[in-house]
Amino acid sequence: MFPLLLLMLLSHSRWIATANVTSDCNSIAKNIFILSGQSNMSGRGGVFNQTSSSGTVSLTWDGVVPPECQPNPSVLRLNGGLTWVEADEPLHKDIDVNKTCGVGPGMSFANKLKMDDPDIGVIGLVPCAIGGTNITQWVRGGWLYNEMIRRTKVALQGGGTIRGMLWYQGESDAIDLDDAKLYKNRLMKFFKDVRNDLELPTLPIVQVALATAPGPYMEVIRKAQLGINLPNVRCVDAKGLPIGPDMLHLTTPAQVKLGEMLANAFLQIQKVFLPSSN
Repeated sequence: MFPLLLLMLLSHSRWIATANVTSDCNSIAKNIFILSGQSNMSGRGGVFNQTSSSGTVSLTWDGVVPPECQPNPSVLRLNGGLTWVEADEPLHKDIDVNKTCGVGPGMSFANKLKMDDPDIGVIGLVPCAIGGTNITQWVRGGWLYNEMIRRTKVALQGGGTIRGMLWYQGESDAIDLDDAKLYKNRLMKFFKDVRNDLELPTLPIVQVALATAPGPYMEVIRKAQLGINLPNVRCVDAKGLPIGPDMLHLTTPAQVKLGEMLANAFLQIQKVFLPSSN
């Protein structure tokens, strides 16, 4: 009887602690960043094929979290239930629910920002990426777009400021030539729509130029991405980063590096547009 009572008391104390953390998270002013796009933003680092004793093959995450992606009490994420919790890998585990998620660039991005700008305060990540999606699925008024905007507006309710958006998408648009040719205009419209709907005309956006693609028109997509010329939009190039055995998704070390590249690009935007202290 006593062990059962002790277990109940411990469980209750953990629930209270979790509730207090959640309550505190929701009331803290945050530097909010949207993470959006498809699978390489969602994260597939450390995801591999595992064969069971019965011969069934399934995708599994290896559970390896590098030092650059370790949890930090001042790095939060908006979970699938629209509640702020302490961020940990995989960030998209309850967002990109039809896929097996692993390490993405979000945690190394946040930890790099904390390292380079210790005064930045609490960082709030809003995961929205969904694997295998085409840019047309992110059109204004569509479910993915609406859900991203809804999650972002909910993120603001507890206090904070939207500081930027990280975008890594385009692999699915490299399959069809017409999609590839239309990609640049579609992407520019997407960025403009996001800024309009969030009422942030100069929202910093850091996008990623493709490292891989399942179709033959990757270079058309890359040219479009690298050729975007909008204020406060930067592009980091993932080409050359290590790729996993599926020849499509970035490895965990690659995702760590990408997150740091994204952080550096965001900080460069801040340097350009912050008023001079002189």
